[in-house]
Amino acid sequence: MDIYLVGGAVRDELLGLPVKEKDWVVVGGTPEALQASGFKPVGNDFPVFLHPQTGEEYALARTERKSGHGHGGFVFHTAPDITLEQDLIRRDLTINAMAQAPDGSIIDPFNGRADLEAKVLRHVSDAFAEDPLRVLRVARFAARYYSLGFRVAEETVQMMTRITLSGELRHLVAERVWKETSRALMEKSPQIFFRTLHDCGALADLFPELADLDGIPQAPDHHPTVDVLTHQWRCLAQAARQNLPLTPRYALLCHDLGKSMTTPDGWPDHRNHERRGETPAREMSERLKAPKEMADAGMTMVRWQVQVHRALKLRPPALLHLLRTLDVLRRPRRLKFLVDACEADFRTCAADPKAPFPQREFLIGAAEIIRTVDVAGLREAGLNGPALGRALDDKRVRALKEYKKEFQEQWQQDPSP
Repeated sequence: MDIYLVGGAVRDELLGLPVKEKDWVVVGGTPEALQASGFKPVGNDFPVFLHPQTGEEYALARTERKSGHGHGGFVFHTAPDITLEQDLIRRDLTINAMAQAPDGSIIDPFNGRADLEAKVLRHVSDAFAEDPLRVLRVARFAARYYSLGFRVAEETVQMMTRITLSGELRHLVAERVWKETSRALMEKSPQIFFRTLHDCGALADLFPELADLDGIPQAPDHHPTVDVLTHQWRCLAQAARQNLPLTPRYALLCHDLGKSMTTPDGWPDHRNHERRGETPAREMSERLKAPKEMADAGMTMVRWQVQVHRALKLRPPALLHLLRTLDVLRRPRRLKFLVDACEADFRTCAADPKAPFPQREFLIGAAEIIRTVDVAGLREAGLNGPALGRALDDKRVRALKEYKKEFQEQWQQDPSP
């Protein structure tokens, strides 16, 4: 048996990036031989084995044949006479189709090293078109390496466009689309994932709610002179600069979906777009089968973003209503991701990206104020039931009124970020 390091480990080592995991391909081997050496079989689609000491994946060299629709529509074949080159030619990009021999030499039959040096993402062969999931994978790699200067080869964009036009993307299962999307949202340039999909027409198939924002104008007094879709890209880029986690990034993906439902006679103001946005945000999350926390984040951002931006102008009863609706006492993380996402939105629109965003400190402080309002004294006074609830609300409103006054006085003295 000959064993080679393959895929991302070879690519990232040549790029000088940290190697997070290693995958190996076994040429000339059999399942029986690997198991006799202590390897543990895993996976149902084709023979993959875990190394008995390292736990790393070792796959038998294989070929594959298209047998149906979607990402899973393949028949795989393994045999001792399958060559390394036959295995590599089925991979997605040339930069992922290199192998490293035990002596450290690089086997590169499809010029992946040259494409690394040229900073080009190029498909290996026409077999690329047989797996529609590769459209999303290429877009994700584009998002990962955009900051290094990488671009997608024009012939690969054309191949991705043909896959889109074939209708194959509609056969992808939601779980795989969500997995690629969630990983892409956490890349260094997440906006490039969606822009790349837009360039090949796939955005309209996979994220029609986003595609519908293309070309829709916004009010210039609140936003730079870009359409709503471009604003979405800029928000995601800002979220990456702030190093935000996945939840607020997904919330930002949903936050302006309602603007697609404004009729042209209402442009560019988009009145009540937050209310209109609830339906497309819910539909997108349901179609993607996004986890419950993500779906909730999208809806919460759509509904309450305007209130967050206006937080310092809210009267204490309205502020209490907002905090209660967000359920901040039981779910403090919900307020955290909401203000994180709103801050990214604010900085995208602000003339000075370092301008202060006092809403964050103000709302988090307000949540702490209502958390510390003592209810025991009200009970000791004999209050219970609805009367207790009203008295507690009155006490919280008074506390918020005093807190707001103190916050504004302090802010006027020291308006630092």
